[in-house]
Amino acid sequence: MGKIIRVSGPVVVAEDIENQKMFDVVRVGELNLVGEIIKLNGNRATIQVYEDTSGIKPGEKVETTGKPLSVELGPGLLKSIYDGIQRPLDIIRESSGDFIRRGYTANPIDLKAKWEFKPLVKKGDDIKPGQILGTVQETSLIEHKIMAPRDIEGQISEILEGSMTVTDVYAHVKTKNGDKKLTMRQEWPVRTIRGVKSKLPPSIPLVTGQRVIDTFFPVAKGGTVAVPGPFGSGKTVVQHQLSKWADSDIVVYVGCGERGNEMTEILTTFPELQDPKSGKPLMERTILIANTSNMPVAAREASIYTGISIAEYYRDMGYGIALMADSTSRWAEALREISGRLEEMPGEEGYPAYLGRRLSEFYERSGNAIISGNPDRNGSITIVGAVSPPGGDISEPVSQNTLRVTRVFWALDASLASRRHFPSINWLNSYSLYESELLPWFSENISKDWPTIYSKMMNILQKESELQEVVQLVGYDALPDREKSVLDVAKIIREDYLQQSAFDDVDQFCSLNKQIVMMKLIMHYSNEIEKTIDQGFSMSQIENIPSKEKISRIKEVRDPDLEKYFNETVTSIDSDLKRIRGEK
Repeated sequence: MGKIIRVSGPVVVAEDIENQKMFDVVRVGELNLVGEIIKLNGNRATIQVYEDTSGIKPGEKVETTGKPLSVELGPGLLKSIYDGIQRPLDIIRESSGDFIRRGYTANPIDLKAKWEFKPLVKKGDDIKPGQILGTVQETSLIEHKIMAPRDIEGQISEILEGSMTVTDVYAHVKTKNGDKKLTMRQEWPVRTIRGVKSKLPPSIPLVTGQRVIDTFFPVAKGGTVAVPGPFGSGKTVVQHQLSKWADSDIVVYVGCGERGNEMTEILTTFPELQDPKSGKPLMERTILIANTSNMPVAAREASIYTGISIAEYYRDMGYGIALMADSTSRWAEALREISGRLEEMPGEEGYPAYLGRRLSEFYERSGNAIISGNPDRNGSITIVGAVSPPGGDISEPVSQNTLRVTRVFWALDASLASRRHFPSINWLNSYSLYESELLPWFSENISKDWPTIYSKMMNILQKESELQEVVQLVGYDALPDREKSVLDVAKIIREDYLQQSAFDDVDQFCSLNKQIVMMKLIMHYSNEIEKTIDQGFSMSQIENIPSKEKISRIKEVRDPDLEKYFNETVTSIDSDLKRIRGEK
């Protein structure tokens, strides 16, 4: 048993801890606070404590658990709300009130709950690490695959079926090292990556139902996204929409150091949201990890690893996971504070010199992969990391290091958010490096015209940006009619295509089929007015045609009625322009 010799905020220095090892979890002081050894120097250990160290004084005891910081895995994770070190907040609230008592712990998974286990292997079968041995219906939406632990290989000598808890033995396995008993409850060190058989190239998009994302800045399944933006620019709005609508099986939402009111909104709204695909509660496929800015700093640093470890576990079952990290800036601030307490040499703006490496290690745990073990299966983790740069200045270290390792950049614009243009993603500053790899998928599965129309629409938006500078100098009336038509079409793209209402029952989700129909309609209008202008007619004669209103209303049309509405609107546009041209 060691003893404390110094306390500095969340960092405690102790000496003479028996059997101490790096990254071991320890119990600190008379209150048994949870901590982790992050530095060893002879018989002295530096510990980051995941709870408030107020009142802890030199001379108090420190004991090691002999285990690294780990997550408990098994049926019962879904629908849970955890803090950064996987303490179940809903269960703690029931037993100790609104505030977590220091040193208090509770089992992350309900040890008394009964699950109906259905085996997929039988006595005498040989099994390998990661093999799916049976299933449990965890929620009405998700079937939990019970996998063989990563260190188990041998022959099944006995396997049970029926109702059991996560601590009950469901199988006996003969291995080289003797007989092993298997339970549905497993542990995994959070800082250790769960390996896969092989990673696949990014070739399938994560469909989000948000037009500005799917059309212009798509992300692949297993991809990485950075969403930087100043306060009030709509980061949380984007992540809420992705949690609800993205084409993923399971959502892991990590609220890392956000203000209490934002996290409270998530904790109160998510349990009430419906999963649009099934009509069931969205929480049946969601895990929330809440670590607000008034919670201990060290636990904020751990919350990211807790979230990604749980995501990897479900990915190994063959599911597609969307992990929302909100926000990695607060996580980096926790790293900065702990680094300062350790008196390490600071890097840029006081952040530790290893900030870039830590961010890379986190984002590299994403990917679309073939999973080890039978049967063959694919799983993916897509990471969407929000960044909160002070004042929206993305030249600061967290934003820059994030942009180096992520392949999609959704630049949130506070001026768009203030005009109530959501999603407030700036179409001129954002980019997606998956674009060239995903365009063949859109061509084959949605429309062969997708790449052409996408390029034309993006060119119009870029041309509009250039023309706006000219307009400010000489005025709109001085522009030639061809340039006026570009501004007219660009306005339709901005207001009727890119802008999307999260509160409209129809418009909050836009299928890829509807997106290509809307794009074709806008481009048909663009082509026809160009043809009319080329015949000598002015934009003042064209810009107020009645059929323009029909273009703006297509976002309110449901998918089954799209083809009919499209044909009617095309006919109306043609009729209006023919009348202007004097054609029959």
